Amino acid sequence: MEAYKREFITFLQGAGVLKFGDFTAKSGRKIPYFINAGMIKTGDEIAKLGEFYARAYFEKLGKKATVLYGPAYKGISLAVSAAVALSKEGVNVPFFFNRKEVKDHGEGGVFVGYVPQAGEEVVIIEDVITAGTAIRESMEILSHLEGVKVAATFIMVDRKEKGQNEKGAMQ
Repeated sequence: MEAYKREFITFLQGAGVLKFGDFTAKSGRKIPYFINAGMIKTGDEIAKLGEFYARAYFEKLGKKATVLYGPAYKGISLAVSAAVALSKEGVNVPFFFNRKEVKDHGEGGVFVGYVPQAGEEVVIIEDVITAGTAIRESMEILSHLEGVKVAATFIMVDRKEKGQNEKGAMQ
């Protein structure tokens, strides 16, 4: 495991995001750890989290230009923090997020921020994935952007749970 990933786990524990013990998942299954991304609640913590997303971005995509997408609601601050961290490293990427409720007045629409155009690539920034439902929802939302493709998905924690087909959520 890369050093920055170990540092990331230590960061999550220190911020109270990752807790070990006996917990019950939403599914009713007993689990030995609990993840609560809502525990990121200071400027320093969200800035540090953005730096971790930026490291993962550089590791996978280098300095490739993309558009960051943060699904409402928790993904919004994650995409913004990642965009700021990338900018500090000389990669100025636009970002956007969706509204849970479509707005029919003012600027209207589903999206807020930069809306990608045909030929552009999007990177989804998420917090936790269990069954893959949120990623599938994001893919459906993004499918309405003609000619836009998803280049990558960055997830803070993949619970690596397997479904009935014995595949993980990201497979």
